[in-house]
Amino acid sequence: MLEVRGLRKVYTSRDRTVEALRDITFSVAAGELVCLVGPSGCGKTTLLKCLAGLLGPTGGEVRVEGRPVSGPPPGMAVVFQEYGRSLFPWMTVAQNVELPLRHKGRGRAERRRLVAESLAAVGLAHTPDAYPWQLSGGMQQRVAIARALAYEPHVMLMDEPFAAVDAQTRADLEDLIRTLWDRTGVTTLFVTHDIDEAVYLGERVVVLSSSPTVVQDDLPVDLPRERDQLDTRAMPRFTELRTRVYGEIRAAQRAAGRPDGA
Repeated sequence: MLEVRGLRKVYTSRDRTVEALRDITFSVAAGELVCLVGPSGCGKTTLLKCLAGLLGPTGGEVRVEGRPVSGPPPGMAVVFQEYGRSLFPWMTVAQNVELPLRHKGRGRAERRRLVAESLAAVGLAHTPDAYPWQLSGGMQQRVAIARALAYEPHVMLMDEPFAAVDAQTRADLEDLIRTLWDRTGVTTLFVTHDIDEAVYLGERVVVLSSSPTVVQDDLPVDLPRERDQLDTRAMPRFTELRTRVYGEIRAAQRAAGRPDGA
């Protein structure tokens, strides 16, 4: 469904050249939920923008459903970290969710159905007439997720979508993503800096090195499909997996000559 082959990104200015991505190669099969982690500043957001067709790579290629990406693919939806910037405050919740459907040319009755179904799926069936600024941060991010679902994407990219919410809200949203993925089967690439989150959510975890970035590890997550915030995180296997990912990231930091945690 999603193929990345030899992806490279170099930023050039008048006085310097920065190689952000050196050689990124991995794939995500149809229906997979894959998490992508790496050290701070390794280029995760740059990579996601290249995958979404928002930023042109210097080399290599991205393919979605076998077709090269040269701009935003029609079957892809993106959920960003900064939900406050991605929602229009002068539009109601329903209008925000409906907006991409208008651009997609869906009829009025179908738009209403998709908006209602998507809001119900994220637990916001009671808020269609509210405005984003009237909702909590977690609820606003649910609106952004509902908008992506309503678009009926084949591929969903999520760029650290829970980084700006509190711990309890984050846990609830993680479980929401697992539930929605299990229900819809949409191919999902979830970018996060949180190692525990990556292991809890993903069926695989792709670990990036420090910049200039390559894929350092591609780890299958052999936890049960049904997961629980308490029971799953208490499993010895969960601890083993998070320890391995954490070790890979620390090794990447040392290789780049950076102190652990930098």
